[in-house]
Amino acid sequence: MRLRDTPTVEVTGTLPCTPERAWALVTDIELPTRADGELQRVEWLDGASGVSVGARFRGHNQSDQMGQWHTEPEVVEVEDGRRWVWCVGPVETPIALWGFEVDPAEDGAIVRQWAKMCLGRSPLSDFIEQHPDKESAIVAHRLGVWRGGMTANLSLLEKLAADQN
Repeated sequence: MRLRDTPTVEVTGTLPCTPERAWALVTDIELPTRADGELQRVEWLDGASGVSVGARFRGHNQSDQMGQWHTEPEVVEVEDGRRWVWCVGPVETPIALWGFEVDPAEDGAIVRQWAKMCLGRSPLSDFIEQHPDKESAIVAHRLGVWRGGMTANLSLLEKLAADQN
């Protein structure tokens, strides 16, 4: 597995709620702060108050391996009620793209969260350059961390959706 291949990780589940309720849940940028993952706190920037193209937010992150850091992602795509995507790093040369998608299902709403590593300069790409012989393990580990956070998000989404029924 190589960074140049821009690998993607995704988790999918069915929530016991309407697609409209699922959309309201996945567009709450504070949701991951209540699940087990790196995101500790988040706030909208520049007067933004919700998901719309061009809106930016600051995410404060922490992990045992990487310490503390923050990012200022920008929302780059919104298909209202269905899909939203945000870019970490410069839009022209992103470090990563993240997204949520919602689709109707017979028994509720299918929700997907995904993330794609991109080729923008980052501490991860710098670390890989310093340890090229370990690139595959480094990329696999990072994707595993992302998958763990997404799985925790999906578990929280399932709980919140069930609590509303």
